[in-house]
Amino acid sequence: MQDKSTLIHREHVSARSFDEVVAAFEAAVGGEGVSKAVESSVGPDDFEGRVRALEGPGEFMLFMQADPGAWMAKLGFKARSKLYIVGNPLIARTMIEHDVGVGLNVPVRVLIYEDPLTGSCHLAYDLPCSLIRRLKKMARLKKMARLKNDRVTAGATRLDQKLAALAEIATGASA
Repeated sequence: MQDKSTLIHREHVSARSFDEVVAAFEAAVGGEGVSKAVESSVGPDDFEGRVRALEGPGEFMLFMQADPGAWMAKLGFKARSKLYIVGNPLIARTMIEHDVGVGLNVPVRVLIYEDPLTGSCHLAYDLPCSLIRRLKKMARLKKMARLKNDRVTAGATRLDQKLAALAEIATGASA
C-alpha cells in the first residue's frame, strides 16, 4: 500500500540564541523515563500516574535526543543542531486507540538548529495533523483524514496546538 500526504512543516525563528532556546525547550519538556514507567507500572492507573509525574509544563516528555551538530562538526561543517523526540503516551493514546498506525508519527520529532549563515535559531517540526491527512478534492473540503478517523484527526489537532505552545515557550516566537 502507498499513499500521498501533504506535510505541513513549521518553524519558529527566535531572537534568542541557540543555547537559550535549547535550555528553554529542555526546561519545558519533562524528563526521560517512559520506558521505566512502562516496565515498573502495575496497571493503567499506576502507569498514568507515573507518566504524569514525568510530564513537563507543556505535557511533553523526552523520549530521545541526538546531536547532529556534533557529528557534522567532525565532518568540518559548522552547524549547531539538536534533534528531540518528544511526546506523551497519554496524548498519543487519544489517537493510537483509534488507529495503531498513528504510532509512525507519534511521538514527534523536533529539531532546534542555528542557521550557519544568519546565526538565527530555528525550532522546526512537522505538524502531526498533516502527517495523518491527505489532500483530497471533495466538494469544499480540502483535507480528509489519511487514516479515515475523525477522532484521530481531532487528537492530532490538539497535539498540533500543544506542540506550537511548547515551541513558543522555547523560542519566544510564533511560527
